[in-house]
Amino acid sequence: MEPARALRRIAFLLERENAPEFRARAFRRAAAAVEELGPGEVARRASEGRLEEVKGIGAVTARVIAEAVRGEVPAYLAQLEAEQAAAWGPGHGGRLRALLRGDCHVHSDWSDGGSPIREMAETARALGHAYIVLTDHSPRLRVANGLSAARLREQLQAVAALNRELAPFRILTGIEVDILDDGRLDQEEELLAELDVVVGSVHSKLRMPAEEMTPRILAAIENPHLDILGHCTGRYVQGKTRPESAFDAEAVFAACARFGKAVEINSRVERLDPPMRLLRLANELGCLFAIDSDAHAPGQLDWLSHGTARAEAAGVPPARVVNTWPAERLLAWARGHGRESG
Repeated sequence: MEPARALRRIAFLLERENAPEFRARAFRRAAAAVEELGPGEVARRASEGRLEEVKGIGAVTARVIAEAVRGEVPAYLAQLEAEQAAAWGPGHGGRLRALLRGDCHVHSDWSDGGSPIREMAETARALGHAYIVLTDHSPRLRVANGLSAARLREQLQAVAALNRELAPFRILTGIEVDILDDGRLDQEEELLAELDVVVGSVHSKLRMPAEEMTPRILAAIENPHLDILGHCTGRYVQGKTRPESAFDAEAVFAACARFGKAVEINSRVERLDPPMRLLRLANELGCLFAIDSDAHAPGQLDWLSHGTARAEAAGVPPARVVNTWPAERLLAWARGHGRESG
């Protein structure tokens, strides 16, 4: 196994098991350092025991590199693979997981993700996806390095170039746009109209009273530019927990069904949003769904199985999950809300 490949696989496995972020990043830094050195220099330093002199390579990553150079499967990699084999083996996530063709909520290092667009796309392709929707944050979310209109336009050019290289895999253009206090969307309308898919989420004033939060969300759903309502309750169920936002769920989901908008089933382990009672309600009201990873790192792209398992438990029909559709049907659905073609 090539050392860089082994290091990146370890990073992927750490991200998938939701290990502390700094651990996975250490392996990705080491992979980048190895590629910069080149195979000959890596082999020479490994034989001389001088790998740790290279910036970005520490004791653990040096051991992984040395084992890979010797033609061995690095011990740490073998350990992680064995530990995760049962939970992530064939069939994980149920039958629905195998039907997903893409992921409609993915972040990159253009906002608060940890990896470049290319790395996210190539990992998704390796997982069997046909497409991802790139949904970095909008300007108001400064803590997440949200994209100004100018930066988003620059990103669109970068995506176009990558798509020429990665075809037939597709990176669909998008954004996770903040739903502002009055229900407006936090980006220029003309620019939103150019995007393929728009996810809208509430990130501020999550404790707003229900009588204010409900019309806020409803206004966003009625906006022709919004396609998917992201992590609707804003809750955190792991780590630093956060309660659900209060709103009239029946009114919100009925509006999603009426306007043909999708309710996101967010697969992040700390979110698992919406809660099962609300997921069942949305299903009973005939909503469309998008089962999304909300990935901020490559290994998190495999978290879709958390969402598919919950969708199956709630009885969600696969035909109403928009990312079981091929890209062209997904795009036609999004354009059907009144937005221009991306």
